[in-house]
Amino acid sequence: MGRGVYALARVAVVVRAPAGWLWWPGLLAAGIGALVPGLTGRTIGLLAGAALFVIAAFVVFAIRRGRYTALARRASRARKAVILQDRSVTIRIWRRAHRWWLLLAFLTAVGSSFALPAAGGLLMAGAALGLWGKAWWLGRWEREHDALLWVRTESAGRGGAAGKELRGYELTGMAAGDARPGGARAGASRSGASRSGASRSRAVRSAAARTGR
Repeated sequence: MGRGVYALARVAVVVRAPAGWLWWPGLLAAGIGALVPGLTGRTIGLLAGAALFVIAAFVVFAIRRGRYTALARRASRARKAVILQDRSVTIRIWRRAHRWWLLLAFLTAVGSSFALPAAGGLLMAGAALGLWGKAWWLGRWEREHDALLWVRTESAGRGGAAGKELRGYELTGMAAGDARPGGARAGASRSGASRSGASRSRAVRSAAARTGR
C-alpha cells in the first residue's frame, strides 16, 4: 500500500458523506415541488416521486456491493504509522469538493417539479437512503469481522471508496478513529473523548490504534 506516513479515511464515512446533503435538500425540493401543480398534476407527480424514491434507494444500496466485498476481502492491516482522518474532516472535504454539484442537483429537482411535482426531490432523498443503507451494511461487516475498514484519502478523493485503482482496504481495531461501525457519529462519551484528543486525529497513530489495543 505504499511506504511512509499517509492518511486514511473510513470507508463507511466516505460512502455516507453525501447522504445528509441529498436527504434534506431532497425533502426541501419535494416540499417546494408539492406546491407546484406541474404539467402532470400533484397526484401523478407524488406517485412518480414515490416510485423513484424506492428505485433510487434500492439501486444505490445494491450497486457495486460486490466491489466493496472484494476490496474488504483483500484488506490488510494498516501500517504502524498512519494518520486517521476525523469523520467530520472527511465529510467536510467531500462537501467542499461537491458543493456545486449539490446545488445543481437541488435546483434541477426544484425545476423538475414544473413537469413532475416533488419527483426530483424524492429521487434525491431515495439516493440518500440507499447510501445510508450501504453504510449500515458496511458497518455490519465491520462488526462481524471486529475490524474497521479504511481507504487512503488520495484514492478516495479520486475515485471514491471503491475506485478502480484500489486493490484493497486497510484494517484497524474497533477503537481506532472517532466513528462507530457504519460511519455514524460516535456517542456522547466517545465523541467527547474525540474532541479532547482532536490533535491525535491529525497526528501519526501508533501500533496501538492499528491493532485496537
